[in-house]
Amino acid sequence: MKSVSRREWLKSAAKISAVAVVAPLVFTARADASDSDLQSKASVSYQDKPEGKDMCSNCAHFVPGPKPTADGTCKVVAGKISPHGYCYAYTPMGS
Repeated sequence: MKSVSRREWLKSAAKISAVAVVAPLVFTARADASDSDLQSKASVSYQDKPEGKDMCSNCAHFVPGPKPTADGTCKVVAGKISPHGYCYAYTPMGS
């Protein structure tokens, strides 16, 4: 069995402690999100048609519906969202 130096053990313990403190905050914040935390469609100038090639189905915030053409939801905007819609919160995937 490999022996671990005191310094290595302290570094590992610090990392584990940091994860133990931060992880619940991250998961709780996402679980507590509700429609009241989301922007209204009007406040982000949501429209049911794309803006050129920019559309909700290509947005990092879009959560698709059960079928590719079905309405989905958004992590930023409240209500049903068309995959062909667009708003000012649009963020291309991978950004």
